[in-house]
Amino acid sequence: MNATVYLLLRLAVAASMFGHGLVRLPKLHGFSSWMVGSFEKSMLPAVLVVPFSYILPIAEFIIGLLLLAGLFTRPALIAGALVMTALIFGSSMIESWDYIPSQLIHVAFFAILLQFSASNICAVDNVLKK
Repeated sequence: MNATVYLLLRLAVAASMFGHGLVRLPKLHGFSSWMVGSFEKSMLPAVLVVPFSYILPIAEFIIGLLLLAGLFTRPALIAGALVMTALIFGSSMIESWDYIPSQLIHVAFFAILLQFSASNICAVDNVLKK
């Protein structure tokens, strides 16, 4: 894969993750309350939903920030795919089928970026290797 194409894909998925986390962090308690309310009738207990609802925006923000910089790119891509997998599972538990295509697209981008990580030339990771 061309290094420029890789960079553009990495920045796009990074902006999505970073943006999701950034807008949720200032209203973390409200976001958590919304998420817990969304899962009230699901089979997932609040004891799992509450911590996840607080961790999710932080994870999105950090993953996005790391990908924007190209720092710890491979671990950030794996973490991003795992976060999206958890979101897909959660969306299934509350039958929010409309969210799943977007989440699957994110997983696909994470997987593509992992597959072609040799093209990750414009990244802080490469400066640290030297």
